[in-house]
Amino acid sequence: MRRLSLASRRKLFATGAVCALTLGASAALSTANAVAATGCAVTYTTNSWPGGFTASVVIRNLGDPVSDWTLGFSFPDSGQRVVQGWSATYSQSGAAVTARSMSYNGALATGGSTTIGFNGSWTSSNPSPTSFTLNGTVCTGGTTNPPTTPPPTTPPPTTPPPVGQTPVAINGQLRVCGANLCNQYGRPIQLRGMSSHGIQWFPQCSKDQALDALATDWHADLYRIAMYVQEQGYETDPAGFTARVNDLVERTTARGMYALIDFHTLTPGDPMYNLERAKTFFSAVSARHANKNNVIYEITNEPNGVSWSTIKNYAEQVIPVIRANDPDAVIIVGTRAWSSLGVSEGGNATEVINNPVNASNVMYAFHFYAASHRESYRAELERAAARLPMFVTEFGTVAYTGDGAADLASSAAWLDMMDRLKISYANWTFSDKAEGSAALRPGTCGGTQFAGTSVLTESGNFMRNRIRTPDNFPTS
Repeated sequence: MRRLSLASRRKLFATGAVCALTLGASAALSTANAVAATGCAVTYTTNSWPGGFTASVVIRNLGDPVSDWTLGFSFPDSGQRVVQGWSATYSQSGAAVTARSMSYNGALATGGSTTIGFNGSWTSSNPSPTSFTLNGTVCTGGTTNPPTTPPPTTPPPTTPPPVGQTPVAINGQLRVCGANLCNQYGRPIQLRGMSSHGIQWFPQCSKDQALDALATDWHADLYRIAMYVQEQGYETDPAGFTARVNDLVERTTARGMYALIDFHTLTPGDPMYNLERAKTFFSAVSARHANKNNVIYEITNEPNGVSWSTIKNYAEQVIPVIRANDPDAVIIVGTRAWSSLGVSEGGNATEVINNPVNASNVMYAFHFYAASHRESYRAELERAAARLPMFVTEFGTVAYTGDGAADLASSAAWLDMMDRLKISYANWTFSDKAEGSAALRPGTCGGTQFAGTSVLTESGNFMRNRIRTPDNFPTS
């Protein structure tokens, strides 16, 4: 879409009460506080279900500041294993587990804390570890000069998704069939969810409580992770931003939602400018997540000022990089003129219909802003959707600037059409930016309350009501 000031515009689970678990009990919530000796305290909270559990680990540094850290502990039962983790790099040898900090959370000041987590499995029992080490120091909680700040309270645990009831558990590995997005049963489906704002600007809006609310209060099917390439994004710290994306994918996965990785190119509009960055980034993330069945790759957000042949050329160089690691994932290619199928630059979908990307399992992006883009845009999307697999990876209820009043009548017309055609979508944005497209009221992301309507803007309340309606995914 045509944007006059793009940079300025840009743009779980039910929390249960934590209760003590006596040694040997299972299928319940548990909390173990390994308060630490000279230097550290750890709060370890689990939520168990038959054969599996989610663990949240709060690490508090009570000693000298550190620039990176390694947390060590051992499972009491030999049948306990780390399956997948987030906010740290995990390794396990026998019962011993090591978690190493990421580039963005390694620095811990005296009194500072960070939270990591993982999903695990167990066979006979699921007792909590009782001893932890931080950089080799046993965590027992005492210090010669105790900090004056109080110890952290135990955060609410992340409740695991009901087995077989999450969008990913039901639909499994997605694929493109004809002009549709289809589930593991070969049936056309529609995914409905939200997009983050730039993860460099609003990291607090993707904290655990926020993702919990999306999964269990909004009943969202997907979460789009918007990683800007320019505008203080990926190009400033490739390794750090790759780690942030990986962390968000893991935490989205833990909540049973699809993770849409958005390589958010915008200015410059020529995707070839970022070709080598794209190859590096997608090689890394596709290798990391190749064994998951819930990751979708959006390889260029809003190409503009370039021809479709240029975008196609870019796509046909980036897609093989992903396919080398992940041959099955769905890949979404941006379209001309801010992913409007060319409409915002006087074109239409014919150029893509007549010259599609030479690859399988590919979909095409369409973006709109309901207060600015109306009947002619809807008509072109409907025409294209009869021939091309379309995915609305970004849209707003407001004007193309991302701000102003929500046009609920136009938004409803768009959503009704997408529901009818089973076109999947992500709304811009699940953030608390002070603009009309944001779903959350300003200041919300600084707190822990994300569920319910009291924290929502007009746009957020409208979108929550639409996304919460039953999916009714076909399974036969």
